[in-house]
Amino acid sequence: MRDRAELERFLEAALSPCAVRASDSRGRVHPDDEPPYRGVYQRDRDRIIHCAAFRRLQYKTQVFVSVLDGDHHRNRLTHTMEVTQIARTMARALGLNEDLVEALALAHDLGHGPFGHSGEDALNEVMQGHGGFNHNLQGLRVVDKLERRYADFPGLNLSYETREGFTKNLTIPGRAQYGFAAGESPSLEVQLVGHADEIAYDTHDIEDGLDSNVLKEEALRELDLWRETEDEVLGEKPVLAHEQRLRWRSVVRRMIRRLVGDLMAETERRLEQSNVTMLKDVRTQPRELVGFSIGLEMKKRDLESFLHANFYNHPEVRGHTALWQARLKEIYAAYRKDLARLPDDHRKRVDAEGETIERVICDYVAGMTDRFAEQQWERYCKA
Repeated sequence: MRDRAELERFLEAALSPCAVRASDSRGRVHPDDEPPYRGVYQRDRDRIIHCAAFRRLQYKTQVFVSVLDGDHHRNRLTHTMEVTQIARTMARALGLNEDLVEALALAHDLGHGPFGHSGEDALNEVMQGHGGFNHNLQGLRVVDKLERRYADFPGLNLSYETREGFTKNLTIPGRAQYGFAAGESPSLEVQLVGHADEIAYDTHDIEDGLDSNVLKEEALRELDLWRETEDEVLGEKPVLAHEQRLRWRSVVRRMIRRLVGDLMAETERRLEQSNVTMLKDVRTQPRELVGFSIGLEMKKRDLESFLHANFYNHPEVRGHTALWQARLKEIYAAYRKDLARLPDDHRKRVDAEGETIERVICDYVAGMTDRFAEQQWERYCKA
């Protein structure tokens, strides 16, 4: 059996000099013995997969509210799996650390509350004056503090490099507030997962929108990215002109391929242009090194603007999410009115850990699945 050191040498032999290496990890917050047969990022991945917050993603909204719109649309868990697949593919091709990328991708949505971005808006609104709510920073709270699985420390005690994924939207100086080096940019692995997330939700939200009949193919053809990709697909397989759903899926697959290919080519161009040859060079760059070419980035932004106008804010979608945005605030208010409704272990955190009542309630509500939040609303808020 190969031990951890031998496994690390084997895996790191294939890595780019710009990649993060497990052997150079900055470690964990709390002392923790490492197993002899798993690398540090493999262990992070395993801890994420086995935690309760990861399992609850199965019952949290991506776009469609699962308790209202059925089970075949994507949820947070299926989205997370798709992000992970896309990110690992790109990491291998670019010579980045696949184990770290996998851990980052699996963890990236752990801080999301129920009912998608409407739920996040509701929690941010009730937490005004109390620190607000941000799903990335909430994810860091989940893995650092809220998960309770070990006797020796709170949270999952993940490595520095995996925890760093939750800072992807912070300014470089702002990272210091959360225990990360203030003068550094995120690793290429962190940057890559952020864009894999975009590729996944841009393309798969289109597919869900078309399948639900909320989006119309004719409207999508006004977008350069969709129209050009569809023309490629039909040029290769003219029969798909008469196979609507197969055509949609073929176009979505080709869009993913196009976005992935462009991102990898542009990333290599930026690395060469910036004379970045080592991980330490990545850390000192003031701008992202992973990204899309200017031309494709503009087409991608047009697509995202279209999705916001025609999908996320469509009356059929917004009607459900707005309803639960209001109800989530009612659930929060019900707990704030009567703290006895909170589980004992949550109430004790106010005195034992010095947390504010508002933050403890927010943590509890943010951890709810859609269906558990519905049950709580029925129990405490329904007239």
